[in-house]
Amino acid sequence: MRVERLIASPLKLNIIDIGWQSINVIKIVITVLLATSLLLSAPGGRADEHLGTPKNYRQLLRNLKPGDQLRLTSGVYRRGLPIHFLNGTKAAPIVIQGEPTELPAHFVGPEGHNTVSIVNSSYVTIRDLVLEGTGRSGGAVKAEGFTACDWAHHITLEGLDIYGYGGNQQRVGISTKCPAWNWVIRKNTIVGAGTGIYLGNSDGNAPFLQGVIEYNVIADTMGYNLQIKHQLPRGYDTEGMPENHGATIIRHNVFSKAKGAGDEQMARPNVLVGHTPYAGPGLEDWYQIYGNLFYQNPHEALFQGEGNLALYNNLFVNSHEVDFPAVAIQRHNWIPRRVRVFHNTVVSRGKGISLRGGSQCHKQRVYGNAVFAREPLKGRPLQGNFTQEYESASEYLNDPFAPLGALDLYPRSRWNLGYHQILKDRERFTDSVLDFNGSVRRAPWAGAYAGHGSNPGWRPTLGIKPYTAPGGA
Repeated sequence: MRVERLIASPLKLNIIDIGWQSINVIKIVITVLLATSLLLSAPGGRADEHLGTPKNYRQLLRNLKPGDQLRLTSGVYRRGLPIHFLNGTKAAPIVIQGEPTELPAHFVGPEGHNTVSIVNSSYVTIRDLVLEGTGRSGGAVKAEGFTACDWAHHITLEGLDIYGYGGNQQRVGISTKCPAWNWVIRKNTIVGAGTGIYLGNSDGNAPFLQGVIEYNVIADTMGYNLQIKHQLPRGYDTEGMPENHGATIIRHNVFSKAKGAGDEQMARPNVLVGHTPYAGPGLEDWYQIYGNLFYQNPHEALFQGEGNLALYNNLFVNSHEVDFPAVAIQRHNWIPRRVRVFHNTVVSRGKGISLRGGSQCHKQRVYGNAVFAREPLKGRPLQGNFTQEYESASEYLNDPFAPLGALDLYPRSRWNLGYHQILKDRERFTDSVLDFNGSVRRAPWAGAYAGHGSNPGWRPTLGIKPYTAPGGA
């Protein structure tokens, strides 16, 4: 609702006709009205709601200020969505959203340009839009890096339906090419892109840090479903970039390459995370990756990572027998540093979990996983894991070879794990005491689930995972 400025009408007072008590009441009223007027006229104090159409939305965009909302009506928008030099505040973000109808605002990618272009903007939320690529359009959403001074922080992308950005791996659903921090990428569907999400630049000089990527579905991409690039030491000063230790969280997503994957020469893992800076601010940043489904890859690993990472309470399924393990912790641009891989369930026709090339100065641990594969584990140190052959998975899991919708990796019965280690370092990781379903883990069960018998939770589909309430350590 549009917040109108409160303007007090001139008060004509006849002091002879009223008593001092009435005068005091009037003074109070005038003081309140003046204070309210000043508050609403202060920077960021007044917020407007605008209704945009395909004809007027570009003009409205240019004038948005902290707290404003731009609601886009149903219709086809063909001139892109430039988010350039728009800056809200933490208390008053700028919101741009489609109407909550069956026909949301539909953006068709303009020729030669990215559909949503973000430049030097902050505290902006973009939600509930359809983004459709064409053969001549660029990517769907891109934080541009036109100059070395560009940046984008506190950007929220939510409820976007992204499709039609295929053709080659360079066409991307969501990407950043400038320093970007404190992003939230939530409940988006990206299907058939060249690359689903690509965060950071290939040279390591445009870091993506301390973001949250959650409850998305990214499917049928030629290349990565998600890649976060490595980060070089920060030889620049970007005002407001976090220097404290933090984490990028990747949780409750569906990453599938069951269809549309590129050939073997151009093969990519479903997800790859590169290292954080090897010196200076960001050295101790972590990736916390949990509650996700990694599903099918005909040529590559389901997950690959290096640097500081915690990978826990995930499901990994690959019925293709490939040369790469389902989970590959190994050098890409730098070495695995601090690594914890625990409480995952892996069903892989080929290899299961591999850890190699880790730092001799830091701990890498793989424990408490349930792995069903021809070669379940490789590397060191590996301890307290439950391992079996791929073909025997159905003896231990409810329905591990079923298609999505019926797939069920919940344990049939309790296993003798031979696993009694106290996970002293587990408490540092978000929600690590919750299993894949969000149930509290009360015993050192191997695998992503904390129970056995009938699965009380979600059976994975190619859809957004139901919300899991936060909790745990």
